[in-house]
Amino acid sequence: MQTTDSYFNVDQDDAEGCKLADLIASHAGPISFNGVDFSGQNLARLDLHGARFERCLFASCDFTAAKLETTQWLNCRAAQAVFVSATLTDAKFLRCDLNNSKWSRSKLSHAYFEGCKLTGASFADVSSLGLNFNDCVLRSACLSGISFYKTELNNLDFAEADLSHCDFRKAIFVNGGSLSLARVNDARFDQADLREASLDGLRLVDAKLFKGAIISRYQASMLLSGLGLTVL
Repeated sequence: MQTTDSYFNVDQDDAEGCKLADLIASHAGPISFNGVDFSGQNLARLDLHGARFERCLFASCDFTAAKLETTQWLNCRAAQAVFVSATLTDAKFLRCDLNNSKWSRSKLSHAYFEGCKLTGASFADVSSLGLNFNDCVLRSACLSGISFYKTELNNLDFAEADLSHCDFRKAIFVNGGSLSLARVNDARFDQADLREASLDGLRLVDAKLFKGAIISRYQASMLLSGLGLTVL
Protein backbone atom coordinates (compact mmCIF):
# COMPACT_ATOMS: atom_id res chain seq x y z
CA MET A 1 0.00 0.00 0.00
CA GLN A 2 1.18 3.52 -0.72
CA THR A 3 -0.02 7.10 -0.59
CA THR A 4 -0.17 9.03 -3.88
CA ASP A 5 -1.92 12.30 -4.74
CA SER A 6 -3.62 12.41 -1.33
CA TYR A 7 -5.15 8.94 -1.86
CA PHE A 8 -4.33 5.81 0.12
CA ASN A 9 -3.82 3.29 -2.73
CA VAL A 10 -4.99 -0.31 -2.49
CA ASP A 11 -4.55 -2.99 -5.17
CA GLN A 12 -5.74 -6.62 -5.38
CA ASP A 13 -2.75 -7.99 -3.44
CA ASP A 14 -3.37 -5.53 -0.61
CA ALA A 15 -7.09 -6.36 -0.51
CA GLU A 16 -6.63 -10.14 -0.63
CA GLY A 17 -7.95 -11.69 2.56
CA CYS A 18 -8.89 -8.30 4.05
CA LYS A 19 -12.32 -6.98 4.84
CA LEU A 20 -13.11 -3.69 3.15
CA ALA A 21 -14.40 -2.29 6.43
CA ASP A 22 -10.99 -2.97 8.01
CA LEU A 23 -9.16 -1.24 5.15
CA ILE A 24 -11.37 1.81 5.56
CA ALA A 25 -10.82 1.90 9.30
CA SER A 26 -7.05 1.69 8.83
CA HIS A 27 -6.86 5.04 7.05
CA ALA A 28 -8.77 8.23 7.70
CA GLY A 29 -8.34 9.83 4.24
CA PRO A 30 -9.82 8.92 0.85
CA ILE A 31 -8.85 5.52 -0.60
CA SER A 32 -8.05 4.63 -4.21
CA PHE A 33 -8.75 1.02 -5.24
CA ASN A 34 -7.01 -0.22 -8.39
CA GLY A 35 -7.97 -3.50 -10.07
CA VAL A 36 -9.63 -4.95 -6.96
CA ASP A 37 -12.25 -7.69 -7.34
CA PHE A 38 -15.21 -7.06 -5.00
CA SER A 39 -17.61 -9.30 -6.96
CA GLY A 40 -20.56 -10.58 -4.94
CA GLN A 41 -19.52 -8.84 -1.71
CA ASN A 42 -21.93 -7.28 0.77
CA LEU A 43 -20.81 -3.65 1.03
CA ALA A 44 -24.11 -2.35 2.42
CA ARG A 45 -24.02 0.71 4.67
CA LEU A 46 -20.26 1.18 4.38
CA ASP A 47 -18.90 4.73 4.40
CA LEU A 48 -16.82 5.04 1.21
CA HIS A 49 -17.34 8.72 0.51
CA GLY A 50 -14.56 10.26 -1.57
CA ALA A 51 -13.16 6.87 -2.64
CA ARG A 52 -11.79 6.26 -6.12
CA PHE A 53 -12.26 2.95 -7.97
CA GLU A 54 -10.37 2.14 -11.17
CA ARG A 55 -10.74 -1.11 -13.17
CA CYS A 56 -12.48 -2.74 -10.19
CA LEU A 57 -15.03 -5.57 -10.37
CA PHE A 58 -18.34 -5.22 -8.53
CA ALA A 59 -20.59 -7.81 -10.22
CA SER A 60 -23.67 -8.38 -8.02
CA CYS A 61 -22.23 -6.30 -5.18
CA ASP A 62 -24.64 -4.94 -2.58
CA PHE A 63 -24.14 -1.22 -1.83
CA THR A 64 -27.53 -0.79 -0.16
CA ALA A 65 -27.59 2.44 1.90
CA ALA A 66 -23.82 2.91 1.44
CA LYS A 67 -22.31 6.39 1.66
CA LEU A 68 -20.74 7.00 -1.75
CA GLU A 69 -20.70 10.78 -2.03
CA THR A 70 -18.05 12.25 -4.38
CA THR A 71 -16.80 8.78 -5.33
CA GLN A 72 -15.10 8.21 -8.70
CA TRP A 73 -15.58 5.05 -10.76
CA LEU A 74 -13.32 4.58 -13.80
CA ASN A 75 -13.58 1.60 -16.17
CA CYS A 76 -15.30 -0.53 -13.52
CA ARG A 77 -17.55 -3.52 -14.14
CA ALA A 78 -20.59 -3.61 -11.86
CA ALA A 79 -23.30 -5.54 -13.68
CA GLN A 80 -26.28 -6.32 -11.41
CA ALA A 81 -24.82 -4.25 -8.57
CA VAL A 82 -27.34 -2.93 -6.04
CA PHE A 83 -27.16 0.77 -5.09
CA VAL A 84 -30.61 0.90 -3.49
CA SER A 85 -30.98 3.80 -1.01
CA ALA A 86 -27.27 4.66 -1.38
CA THR A 87 -26.02 8.26 -1.21
CA LEU A 88 -24.19 9.09 -4.44
CA THR A 89 -24.27 12.89 -4.46
CA ASP A 90 -21.60 14.26 -6.87
CA ALA A 91 -20.42 10.72 -7.77
CA LYS A 92 -18.80 10.22 -11.20
CA PHE A 93 -18.97 7.05 -13.31
CA LEU A 94 -16.75 6.98 -16.41
CA ARG A 95 -16.82 4.13 -18.98
CA CYS A 96 -18.35 1.65 -16.53
CA ASP A 97 -20.44 -1.46 -17.17
CA LEU A 98 -23.53 -0.99 -14.97
CA ASN A 99 -25.96 -3.19 -16.86
CA ASN A 100 -29.01 -4.33 -14.85
CA SER A 101 -27.88 -2.35 -11.80
CA LYS A 102 -30.46 -1.15 -9.27
CA TRP A 103 -30.54 2.45 -8.00
CA SER A 104 -34.02 2.71 -6.49
CA ARG A 105 -34.45 5.41 -3.82
CA SER A 106 -30.78 6.40 -4.09
CA LYS A 107 -29.59 10.00 -3.85
CA LEU A 108 -28.07 10.86 -7.22
CA SER A 109 -28.08 14.64 -7.05
CA HIS A 110 -25.42 15.99 -9.45
CA ALA A 111 -24.15 12.47 -10.18
CA TYR A 112 -22.49 12.09 -13.60
CA PHE A 113 -22.39 9.10 -15.95
CA GLU A 114 -20.24 9.19 -19.11
CA GLY A 115 -19.67 6.40 -21.62
CA CYS A 116 -21.49 3.92 -19.37
CA LYS A 117 -23.54 0.82 -20.19
CA LEU A 118 -26.78 0.97 -18.22
CA THR A 119 -29.01 -1.47 -20.11
CA GLY A 120 -31.83 -2.65 -17.86
CA ALA A 121 -30.81 -0.39 -14.98
CA SER A 122 -33.58 0.72 -12.60
CA PHE A 123 -33.65 4.34 -11.42
CA ALA A 124 -37.10 4.18 -9.83
CA ASP A 125 -37.81 6.87 -7.21
CA VAL A 126 -34.26 8.29 -7.17
CA SER A 127 -33.36 11.79 -6.04
CA SER A 128 -32.16 13.11 -9.39
CA LEU A 129 -31.62 16.87 -9.19
CA GLY A 130 -28.71 17.63 -11.54
CA LEU A 131 -28.30 13.97 -12.60
CA ASN A 132 -26.40 13.92 -15.91
CA PHE A 133 -25.90 11.18 -18.52
CA ASN A 134 -23.46 11.66 -21.41
CA ASP A 135 -22.90 9.18 -24.26
CA CYS A 136 -24.57 6.31 -22.37
CA VAL A 137 -26.58 3.21 -23.30
CA LEU A 138 -29.84 3.18 -21.30
CA ARG A 139 -31.74 0.57 -23.29
CA SER A 140 -34.68 -0.97 -21.39
CA ALA A 141 -33.76 1.10 -18.32
CA CYS A 142 -36.40 2.37 -15.90
CA LEU A 143 -36.10 6.16 -15.69
CA SER A 144 -39.68 6.99 -14.81
CA GLY A 145 -40.21 10.51 -13.47
CA ILE A 146 -36.67 11.82 -14.05
CA SER A 147 -36.33 15.41 -15.26
CA PHE A 148 -34.16 16.23 -18.28
CA TYR A 149 -35.50 19.78 -18.45
CA LYS A 150 -33.31 22.03 -20.61
CA THR A 151 -30.63 19.32 -20.74
CA GLU A 152 -28.33 18.63 -23.69
CA LEU A 153 -28.61 14.87 -24.23
CA ASN A 154 -25.48 13.67 -26.00
CA ASN A 155 -25.87 10.32 -27.76
CA LEU A 156 -28.20 8.72 -25.21
CA ASP A 157 -29.79 5.43 -26.22
CA PHE A 158 -33.22 5.23 -24.53
CA ALA A 159 -34.49 2.43 -26.80
CA GLU A 160 -37.26 0.42 -25.07
CA ALA A 161 -36.70 2.38 -21.83
CA ASP A 162 -39.47 3.34 -19.43
CA LEU A 163 -39.61 7.14 -19.69
CA SER A 164 -43.07 7.51 -18.17
CA HIS A 165 -43.63 10.91 -16.53
CA CYS A 166 -40.16 12.13 -17.58
CA ASP A 167 -39.69 15.83 -18.28
CA PHE A 168 -37.91 16.48 -21.60
CA ARG A 169 -39.13 20.07 -21.99
CA LYS A 170 -36.60 22.16 -23.93
CA ALA A 171 -34.15 19.25 -23.95
CA ILE A 172 -31.90 18.87 -27.00
CA PHE A 173 -30.77 15.53 -28.44
CA VAL A 174 -27.31 15.87 -30.02
CA ASN A 175 -24.98 13.44 -31.81
CA GLY A 176 -27.66 10.83 -32.25
CA GLY A 177 -29.47 8.99 -29.50
CA SER A 178 -32.67 6.98 -29.57
CA LEU A 179 -36.24 6.92 -28.25
CA SER A 180 -37.13 3.84 -30.27
CA LEU A 181 -39.93 1.81 -28.71
CA ALA A 182 -39.58 3.78 -25.47
CA ARG A 183 -42.53 3.99 -23.10
CA VAL A 184 -43.44 7.69 -22.88
CA ASN A 185 -46.73 7.65 -20.98
CA ASP A 186 -47.37 11.16 -19.58
CA ALA A 187 -43.85 12.33 -20.48
CA ARG A 188 -43.44 15.96 -21.59
CA PHE A 189 -41.59 17.04 -24.73
CA ASP A 190 -42.66 20.70 -25.03
CA GLN A 191 -40.07 22.54 -27.18
CA ALA A 192 -37.70 19.54 -27.09
CA ASP A 193 -35.41 19.24 -30.12
CA LEU A 194 -35.63 15.61 -31.23
CA ARG A 195 -34.24 15.98 -34.76
CA GLU A 196 -31.08 13.94 -34.13
CA ALA A 197 -32.76 11.16 -32.18
CA SER A 198 -34.15 7.92 -33.62
CA LEU A 199 -37.92 7.70 -33.10
CA ASP A 200 -38.30 4.40 -34.93
CA GLY A 201 -41.25 2.38 -33.61
CA LEU A 202 -42.03 4.90 -30.88
CA ARG A 203 -45.38 4.08 -29.24
CA LEU A 204 -47.43 7.26 -29.30
CA VAL A 205 -49.89 6.80 -26.44
CA ASP A 206 -50.90 10.44 -26.82
CA ALA A 207 -49.68 12.59 -29.72
CA LYS A 208 -50.24 15.69 -27.57
CA LEU A 209 -47.12 14.75 -25.60
CA PHE A 210 -45.08 16.00 -28.56
CA LYS A 211 -46.94 19.25 -29.05
CA GLY A 212 -44.34 21.97 -29.61
CA ALA A 213 -41.45 19.52 -30.04
CA ILE A 214 -39.03 20.05 -32.93
CA ILE A 215 -38.71 17.10 -35.30
CA SER A 216 -37.59 16.57 -38.89
CA ARG A 217 -39.92 15.89 -41.83
CA TYR A 218 -38.66 12.30 -41.95
CA GLN A 219 -39.48 11.83 -38.26
CA ALA A 220 -42.95 13.32 -38.75
CA SER A 221 -43.64 10.79 -41.48
CA MET A 222 -42.38 7.98 -39.23
CA LEU A 223 -44.62 9.03 -36.33
CA LEU A 224 -47.67 9.30 -38.52
CA SER A 225 -46.96 5.82 -39.88
CA GLY A 226 -47.00 4.63 -36.27
CA LEU A 227 -50.56 5.91 -36.04
CA GLY A 228 -51.54 3.92 -39.11
CA LEU A 229 -51.45 6.87 -41.49
CA THR A 230 -49.75 6.75 -44.87
CA VAL A 231 -47.84 9.85 -45.94
CA LEU A 232 -47.71 10.39 -49.70
